Amino acid sequence: MKKVLVIEDNPDNAKIIIYALHRAGYEAIHAATGEQGVELAIRELPPFILMDINLPGIDGIETTRRIRSSKADGDIPIIAITSFAMAGDRERILAAGCSGYIEKPIDPLTIMDQIHRIIKEHSES
Repeated sequence: MKKVLVIEDNPDNAKIIIYALHRAGYEAIHAATGEQGVELAIRELPPFILMDINLPGIDGIETTRRIRSSKADGDIPIIAITSFAMAGDRERILAAGCSGYIEKPIDPLTIMDQIHRIIKEHSES
């Protein structure tokens, strides 16, 4: 079973995301802060990362930048899952190094389709 990293500080959102991942056959490892997320990304080298943007400590933008500049980066897809939906947020998030963007609230029944689509687009680029 592939281990996927979920970086999400809200316990309820983390449970929903982890539930959807488990249903799709993934094992989830969880970090509640950006700092923990960077450490786990380097240690575990997951096939993809789901990244909340509004995190305590360093935010998801800085967490993404740190992962991208670490030995964990490779070509790992980092997918932002966020409630930021203002004009320019998507571009700012993608410019920081995220491979795709999913807006909250998420639907646990359709999120895996969105994730797989983003991973496929990432691998083709």
